Amino acid sequence: MTLSIAGLGTALPPYSITSDLMADFCAPFCCDNAEQAEQLRLIFAKSGVRKKHSVLLEGECQGGRFPQSFYPQTTGQRGPTTGQRMEAYERAAPGLAQEAAQRALAEAGVSPQDITHLVTASCTGFMAPGIDMALIERLGLRPTVERTHVGFMGCHGAFNALKVARGCLAAEPDAQVLVCCVELSTLHFFSGWDPEKIVANSLFADGAGAVVCRTADPAPSRNGGAAPSDDWQLAAFGTVKIPDSGPAMTWKIGDFGFDMGLSRRIPELIMRNLPGYVTAWLDRQGLTIADIGSWAVHPGGPKILEAVERGLKLPDGALNRSHETLAEYGNMSSPTVLFILDRMRRENAPRPCVALGFGPGMVAEAALFV
Repeated sequence: MTLSIAGLGTALPPYSITSDLMADFCAPFCCDNAEQAEQLRLIFAKSGVRKKHSVLLEGECQGGRFPQSFYPQTTGQRGPTTGQRMEAYERAAPGLAQEAAQRALAEAGVSPQDITHLVTASCTGFMAPGIDMALIERLGLRPTVERTHVGFMGCHGAFNALKVARGCLAAEPDAQVLVCCVELSTLHFFSGWDPEKIVANSLFADGAGAVVCRTADPAPSRNGGAAPSDDWQLAAFGTVKIPDSGPAMTWKIGDFGFDMGLSRRIPELIMRNLPGYVTAWLDRQGLTIADIGSWAVHPGGPKILEAVERGLKLPDGALNRSHETLAEYGNMSSPTVLFILDRMRRENAPRPCVALGFGPGMVAEAALFV
């Protein structure tokens, strides 16, 4: 028995901002002089992001207008406190999660009353009662639904949530598991001059993704053979902590939002450590890198994607869907890989498919879909 994706849904806030306009918005908050402003615009230009969505936007950004009332318009202020940002999370996150979940349920043809387990993941906000309780009420799930929340695990949170879903199905093969990831990264916009955090400002965005998981039986072949149904089925998980990399990627709670730390060493760490691990992990599944039909790699940034491409010696275009997702939506943290998988499923991308994500620690997570 194995986990099968019965339905997948994604959701975005209604308004977006281009990367160029976002740089214009950021400059007064982050830069003290023209040299810093020029460096900031270069960071945004190289981010690989064309536009991003934010729950804070109150209309479309155009003509130098930034319709939002959350961040102060005067310079020299650190912005809203962490408490105020959490209040905004509590207002906006449940609705976005609900929208993604409803789409996943509709695609699966599953009634909310049929869901037996709910797994949520988020690293950009805290609230209690949490996102899980909000979804029970908004979707009309049964009060007996079993809940698990995966918190503060960063960009690979969806992998961990799917692992929980797999465990639920292994224990109860007749279960129907709803997984939902929601992130409001733009609540943590950083004010001040710090190039690492400005990189985060340029990359991160808001979004939600949800998956309805059920048991697939018999299990599909792991040697590249066709799956017995149209559902994408999860054949294996893998994880590895990259040595001597703990400080390279961090996510800490500050007084003025959550502070992201992104070291310039990350691409080199990935390129040096990922190939040996992926090769050995695939070997245990009876596969080689050459056997993989498609790749769903979390787009932490263009340099991370380049490191994966070069390290694994992937063919040209192998990560096009990851680059396109980054360009169209930005890095939405945990839901992003679900956006990529959704697109690949709809395009009937060749399988086996390997999904990869990277998070604080620094940890690489892998999933094999057939």
